[in-house]
Amino acid sequence: MRPLVAALGTVLTLFCATSLQAEPSGEIKDPHYGDVLFQYFQDHYFSAATTLMVSQHFDRVAHHSEEAEVLRGGILLSYGLHREAGDIFTRLIALGATPTTRDRAWYFLAKIRYQRGYLNEAQDAMAQIGTALAPELKDDRILLQANLQMARGDYSGAANTLSAVDSKAPSARYLRFNLGVALIKAGQSERGTAVLDELGRAPAEDEEYRGLRDRANLALGFAAMANNEPKAARNYLERVRLKSLQANKALLGLGWAAASMKEPGLALVPWMELTGRDVQDSAMLEAHIAVPYAYAELGAYGQSAQGYELAVATFSRENTALNESIAAINTGKLVEALVDSNPGQEMGWFWGVRELPDMPHAAHLSHVLAQHEFQEALKNYRDLIFLTKNLQEWREKLSVFDDMLANRRKAFAERLPVVRARASEIGIAPLRQRFDTATNMVAAGANAVDGVAFADAKQLDLMARVANVQTLLQTAPDSAEIATARERARLASGALTWQLAQDYPARVWQSKQQLQSISDELATAQRLDAALAQAQRDEPARFEIFDKRIAAISPVLDAMVPRLAALTRTQKQAVQGIAVAELTRQQERLGTYSTQARFALAQLYDRGTDRATDRAASAKEADHAKQP
Repeated sequence: MRPLVAALGTVLTLFCATSLQAEPSGEIKDPHYGDVLFQYFQDHYFSAATTLMVSQHFDRVAHHSEEAEVLRGGILLSYGLHREAGDIFTRLIALGATPTTRDRAWYFLAKIRYQRGYLNEAQDAMAQIGTALAPELKDDRILLQANLQMARGDYSGAANTLSAVDSKAPSARYLRFNLGVALIKAGQSERGTAVLDELGRAPAEDEEYRGLRDRANLALGFAAMANNEPKAARNYLERVRLKSLQANKALLGLGWAAASMKEPGLALVPWMELTGRDVQDSAMLEAHIAVPYAYAELGAYGQSAQGYELAVATFSRENTALNESIAAINTGKLVEALVDSNPGQEMGWFWGVRELPDMPHAAHLSHVLAQHEFQEALKNYRDLIFLTKNLQEWREKLSVFDDMLANRRKAFAERLPVVRARASEIGIAPLRQRFDTATNMVAAGANAVDGVAFADAKQLDLMARVANVQTLLQTAPDSAEIATARERARLASGALTWQLAQDYPARVWQSKQQLQSISDELATAQRLDAALAQAQRDEPARFEIFDKRIAAISPVLDAMVPRLAALTRTQKQAVQGIAVAELTRQQERLGTYSTQARFALAQLYDRGTDRATDRAASAKEADHAKQP
């Protein structure tokens, strides 16, 4: 089980990063698994998943079966398919994963489920985590548990969970921030303020922690305002940096704190600064009616009226701009431009928007893109587009497969008679009989230790010539020459016999080797002949199977493509609806601000009219008093 444990641990470890990664454990023994990993490390997750599932179906990754399941589960989890991934991990964990790997798996399943908004399922996964979670993930686990509790409104429970964090650890700053917020929302303002105040005064070595410190001070400021402590709120809000992401809200809060302290002149300073900033920011919009309010409190009614008139004009222009943005979104330009401006080769859970498209009043998009709901809906839309293109390509490929099948049928029909004719010409059965005869001859010669049986053609010719000479010499009249010739023939016969005896062992071994080689070739020929016979029976059936599969897939694709197209249109409308809803909320805020500005302006005019009427009445009374 060690390869399983190593692979499961490696894949799950890196889900906390911004991209999905895995390391193959050990040597790649199955080429098909190597192909999957190649696709995987090229960020082609969809191709990796489909290739892997096909290879698993045909049992092509037998040496990496467990690792392949881990990889498949990881890819599914990266797409947010937490239920399917959970089933895979649960099954693999049951096969013998270590407690550390088991707890890591449950933690990352809980994290993905929480990010997808499946709070109950996330809590179920959290409940499965034991005591063997890696040390570097223990604080993350506490924060995740607290987030789940706060998502349910259990701020007291979240505060108790976060209280276990070591406040001295640098990595605990985010947990301390959440602890302070949870304590304040749980009604323990004094404790929560103390935690956030400590964080708001702490030194910060980088921009990340400086941003967190600003958030802590902003939270403290608005909490103090809610508790009717404007002086304390000013002290907290003054800590926020002027060029930070929280600066606009802090400036707005500073002004309202001063206004609560009955110091409208002091409130004008941050509000005037805020009116010169980005008009799309809600804090800046509110500042446009806050400035004339401060002038009115100071008695500068003329400047106040001008300020309210400027605010009404600003809100009207912004409302027109929002209408133009909404119209552009409803035409589909926003969604299409976002996908076109941020291309990706394949589907991917970690795909995101990096380039903004050219749109009228593109600054409005910042509020839209900041929404998690919009980001997830946009990813789903992009994935549907990819799947639509993928299915369309497969539908086009079916005709290619049909042509390929027709060509294979034609080639099979044309080549089969030729192959049958050649097989008949070769005649494996007669060859087998000749081989058996030769085998018996070699065995007989070896048993008889007969060198003549293994003589070559030259030696047999010499033996025949010597025997013929000896026969002629036997019938010849005796003489000295004949006697000498007879002796020489006898010596030649003996030399041949001695040579055959010397060559006998080597000739026997060579003959047996040749017989073995012939036997192997005959066996191969017989296998090929059997395969040919099997192919003659099976190949037409295989053609029919392929034909039926193509015929069965074709209507499925024909049905899925329009269905997917309809889902894509629906999802596009959903994405546009989310964006339009956000801009509509901005318009509603503008409407509220505009109404307030107009009402305040009307009050100023009424007040001015009343004063004019009073002055006229006073003057008339004075005139009457002067008359005798």
